[in-house]
Amino acid sequence: MQTGISDLWPILLAVIQFGGAIGAAIHVMLSKSDERAAAGWVGFIVLVPFVGWVVYLLFGINRIQRRARELRGAKNETLLLAPLPPRHGGTALSERESGDPKLKVLESLARFGQKVLPESFEPGNSVGVLQNGDEAYPSMIAAIGSAERSIALSTYIFNNDPAGRRFVDALAAARERGVRVRLLIDGVGSWYSRPSLIPLLEERGIDYARFLHSFMPWQMPYLNMRNHQKIMVVDGRHGFTGGMNIAEGNVVAAAPSKPILDYHFRVEGPVVAHLMHTFAYEWNFTTGELLDGPDWFPEIGETGDVVARGLPAGPDMGLNPIRWTLLGALAEARRNIRIVTPYFLPDATLRTAISVAAMRGVVVDIVLPRTSNLPFIDWASTPQLEWLARAGCRIWKSAGAFDHTKIMTVDGMWSMVGSANWDDRSLRLNFEFNLECYGTSFARTLDDIVERKIADSHPVSLEELATRSLPGRIRDAFFRLASPYL
Repeated sequence: MQTGISDLWPILLAVIQFGGAIGAAIHVMLSKSDERAAAGWVGFIVLVPFVGWVVYLLFGINRIQRRARELRGAKNETLLLAPLPPRHGGTALSERESGDPKLKVLESLARFGQKVLPESFEPGNSVGVLQNGDEAYPSMIAAIGSAERSIALSTYIFNNDPAGRRFVDALAAARERGVRVRLLIDGVGSWYSRPSLIPLLEERGIDYARFLHSFMPWQMPYLNMRNHQKIMVVDGRHGFTGGMNIAEGNVVAAAPSKPILDYHFRVEGPVVAHLMHTFAYEWNFTTGELLDGPDWFPEIGETGDVVARGLPAGPDMGLNPIRWTLLGALAEARRNIRIVTPYFLPDATLRTAISVAAMRGVVVDIVLPRTSNLPFIDWASTPQLEWLARAGCRIWKSAGAFDHTKIMTVDGMWSMVGSANWDDRSLRLNFEFNLECYGTSFARTLDDIVERKIADSHPVSLEELATRSLPGRIRDAFFRLASPYL
């Protein structure tokens, strides 16, 4: 009898191998959009018995996107995800609405954008530039101080330091006046400060929530689904967005030990409803509370000449609207592209689109910080910079403190600002919010900022990149392999 059972083991193992390999290979063919990746995985599964399909099950399946959809699937049927009803027809880029006939050349980009995300383009907005926490924080706190009905604030990091406590004081005072205050902090971002600000928020009675927060080790996958959005809306009318967290390091005049240079943006006009719309969805997902009515969504009149819309993005979306809008803008560019970002690890498709633009004759300037808070990001991006420099892109490393600015402009007419970096973490793994803008005056303001940065930057030549030491090249190549996870 024992001999008979032992004779069955080879057959049983063969059945397990055949079933596992066939199942994994079918999953690869149905789920992988990149043919090279699909072919590589199928080959590995077939040629390496047992190990091949087991490794694929452990590491080859995009569980981040699937988990994000599982977590948020119940909310996808609510009205919060539906685009806000447009207040006008078309793309809002006609001369009558934009005030600038030059913008009509970008109507094809706007049409493309609405296929990526059917959120309306809103004319009649103004977007003000706030430099560092020195300008942004007083403006935001003043808005909180003048709030009459509601305050919605979402941030990735909210530190327990002088800057953070000033915001807490302002929010608590608003709450005492009867203003409805809602504060959303990312669950991982709330760990950055030691001691945490959370006990102080509870002591002051501020209504807060933490996005996907857990102390449990088995919840570590949530490290890859962070709410990286920075949104503040006061009375449903006055908006702030950009890439700036709430931390004393952003207040340069205070001479912090590790200063952070950055820009934030004050938004007025109908597009503020897009900021509020995104916050309301994330708040509802986190707490179950539905924010609705005139306290949060009042009627808003036109205030400026910028046509804009909000671009929320996250791993629960099939097409990442920010990534696809970047691709569309790169394809549409005719004269110049300016990119300023603290972390530059674009995927192969984005790198190719940038290279093609430069090879078409478009002047492409990429401005990165010379001093980084994450050196391994710089090491991973360096091989990509060499490739882009060969295509004709101009690479700059800005002088001074770490620069956290996130700006992109195209042809002096189109621009994008917000929370997303040029890396997979922002464009595939995290929840982000960017503002897409059409308007020559605002784009010119951003171009002036970029030109000032370039004037104080070190030009990184192809020769400098190509003649790096062998140990440096090996280090950079090693970290480049991990770039999708950085």
